[in-house]
Amino acid sequence: MVLGILTVSSFACKPKAAPIAARKLVLPDSAEQVMFGVNVMLTDNGVNKGRLLGDTAYMYSESTGKRLELKRVNFTFFTPTGADDGTMSSIAGTYSERLNRLEGRGNVIVTRKDGSRLESPQLVYDNARNQIFSDSSFVLHQPNKQVYTGIGFESDPKLNNLKCFRNCKLTAAVQVPR
Repeated sequence: MVLGILTVSSFACKPKAAPIAARKLVLPDSAEQVMFGVNVMLTDNGVNKGRLLGDTAYMYSESTGKRLELKRVNFTFFTPTGADDGTMSSIAGTYSERLNRLEGRGNVIVTRKDGSRLESPQLVYDNARNQIFSDSSFVLHQPNKQVYTGIGFESDPKLNNLKCFRNCKLTAAVQVPR
């Protein structure tokens, strides 16, 4: 009887093995389609506003439209005349057909033809309103070497009319007369 008690207590003292981590799903189980090398034109009343490219897209049908979950996103902005006017890139993104919006997540960078460069962890391009906005931190480098920083903003896609919401700072080179 003593031997049985010692055996039970020795099993109770053994460290438990680490749980086996579940493998990440390769394909989300509820996606209706999986597409590779996605190329989508975003339009507004028949006018091309941009071209959306994605390495991989998972398409979901919702009652009010389709939603694409994208990997390796690249979006090209177009002028009203159809000229390439800048790009937005991110690690991941979501395009909602119902909202007519593209959200970029993970190292989002907007580069304009004039040399402006906006960096943020997350931002949204609203195609219907022709506006970009975010509630995350951002850094905007202007061609004149001015640097805007803050948390939360909204702007036109050309980054001409940027409104900062919190912790707004502007750094610029100033020439002091002698």
